[in-house]
Amino acid sequence: MPIIESSYKPPFLFKNGFIATVYSGIFRKIKGLQQQRERIETRDADFLDLDWSYAEDKSDAVIILLHGLEGHAQRPYVTGTAKLFNQNGIDAVAVNFRGCSGEDNRFYHSYHSGATNDLDDVVQHCIQNKSYSKVYIKGISLGANITLKYLGEKRIIPKEIKSAIAISVPVHLNGSARELHALKNKAFAIRFRQHLVDKLKVKIKRFPDRVTVEDIKSIKTLRDFDEYYTSKAHGFLDASDYYEKASSLQFLENIEVPTLIMNALNDSFLSPECYPVKEAKANANVYLEMPKFGGHVGFIQKGNIYYSEKRALEFVQK
Repeated sequence: MPIIESSYKPPFLFKNGFIATVYSGIFRKIKGLQQQRERIETRDADFLDLDWSYAEDKSDAVIILLHGLEGHAQRPYVTGTAKLFNQNGIDAVAVNFRGCSGEDNRFYHSYHSGATNDLDDVVQHCIQNKSYSKVYIKGISLGANITLKYLGEKRIIPKEIKSAIAISVPVHLNGSARELHALKNKAFAIRFRQHLVDKLKVKIKRFPDRVTVEDIKSIKTLRDFDEYYTSKAHGFLDASDYYEKASSLQFLENIEVPTLIMNALNDSFLSPECYPVKEAKANANVYLEMPKFGGHVGFIQKGNIYYSEKRALEFVQK
């Protein structure tokens, strides 16, 4: 599909990618959204906590929202989208990945950038148990990579899935990991690593044969965490094997539903490989928008409705 020319123009201060990223992640607030929690069982006997919010009138459409690394369903980039869609007649279900809802999941393994079965369980729940006839998916960052990989894998995609949106998506995980370890992103990398390590510490008491205090002390970087935990816990050989197999870039050619990818050109988390121009041009279902500004999930506009949220609504309403 032809590359979309972006019309995004942020307020002057937020042309700086670092400021846009930090403001959006720490200072943005969403008020007035009521969420109701539902717990569902996964196919492997774990659980997922889903946070629902609803349109004023009964709707036959729902958007599934997937958060980023160490996020949750109350992050503003999730609730902002949910509120906007609810105001426009579409229900929203915000997924908390395993271990991200305030309670540790049941197993040693949890979630990762390429774990698509949980998304499929949520999709099936929306269709079979909730009877939605129109399902949209919006993923952010890690959740966006899961979204694209899910749509491009060799699986049967339900006809109820009408379109999808992927925001600030690291389609090439090795390249993104390389960027996250650069000096410019040191503060972000330290924050992510600490959150991940803190969760791993919780598992020590339940899985003493799998992880020890000494093991955790050896984790100095995000890649160390993926080398020690993410890869081994989820059946990969090592971090490199995980990055290669879980990256969604290789699956874009197979996507058969209209899908919007939005990656800002000043997103410091993304490597050059994360702008899939060639793949978008080769697949009529993939729309690629690359705004000059936006940082990582920081598409700020006046009125507290982000450009990425407005574009997501426009895309599903086409």
